[in-house]
Amino acid sequence: MNVAITTVPAARAGFFPLDRQLELGVGVWSEGLQREAVFLSGAVPSFELAKMILNRIGQINISQVSAWRCAQEAGARFQAVEAAEQVRANALPEQWEPPSRAEVADQRMGVSMDGASIHIRKEGWKDVKIGVVFAVEVKPTKDKETGETVDLAHAVDSSYVAHLGGPDVLGEKTWAMARRNGWEQAQDTVVLGDGAPWIWNQAALHFGRSHQVVDWYHAKEHLVAAARLMKQDGTAAFTRWLKSRETLLYQGHADKIADELEKTARKGAVNAEQLNTAAGYFRTNHQRMNYIEMREEEWPIGSGMVESGAKQFKARFSGPGMRWSRQGAENLLPVRAAVLSGRFDQMWAAAKNLPPA
Repeated sequence: MNVAITTVPAARAGFFPLDRQLELGVGVWSEGLQREAVFLSGAVPSFELAKMILNRIGQINISQVSAWRCAQEAGARFQAVEAAEQVRANALPEQWEPPSRAEVADQRMGVSMDGASIHIRKEGWKDVKIGVVFAVEVKPTKDKETGETVDLAHAVDSSYVAHLGGPDVLGEKTWAMARRNGWEQAQDTVVLGDGAPWIWNQAALHFGRSHQVVDWYHAKEHLVAAARLMKQDGTAAFTRWLKSRETLLYQGHADKIADELEKTARKGAVNAEQLNTAAGYFRTNHQRMNYIEMREEEWPIGSGMVESGAKQFKARFSGPGMRWSRQGAENLLPVRAAVLSGRFDQMWAAAKNLPPA
């Protein structure tokens, strides 16, 4: 594996207690040390912090530049592993067919997709598309409003992929991850997302028979915006309208909310264009807004798993003053994804076993 080599004074190399464990040869960083440097580079918010941890825990004086070089070399090979997985998953004839269904009634899975912005030098803020594949588990949960303990569905065992660019590659990466995680052995599946058309285009392309659900919290944000178009914000009329329509929305009647907004627009409201735009959101997505039905069937209705993932990617790539080259970001994204997914060691081994470029 072509990874940057940093020399270590021979006198000190024999002193470190981790030398034997990390198989550190005199004068070079071992593969084991490179692996940990790459892991930390993807796990913590900066290369500087990775350097500090290695120095404090292992008394290893690796420079930020060396950590960055190791991460860049490994990340390029991680990308190659992901690309190979994409080819295998998307080249099979079943790509365009609905996923098969197993007979295991309690084995259910889901995917969710979203975006986050990072700053690329000479390009400005660019969107990183993020996908998450998860298992669905039902467990007792305290209801925030009633205080009662009820059985609710949660996303568990999340695996992440990320792509700096358009949605098509992200869709292929997400499908490859889903397939690797046993998607076709799941008895039933769901796709969660906000109302962005690109998400549902990818869902139709790769996850055609899955349930589709617009995230409940995004839907409520749009409902609040609609309420401001209908009533003066902060008034009793605003509160009454919002609460009553929130109940309608939860019950699966988004189309009725769209009807009301369109009717108000037709009456000559000064904000008719905004009302029609708001109505279009609920009209387009109304079949993805059957929240009470999905809850009763023990599916999650919130996309917190991918929003949490987006925040964790931003924590690594959008810290104070961070500016990335495009290649630098692209190489570190699969490392960060592997760390968050708990499959870093698998990716490292697969990358190590790649044939020479």
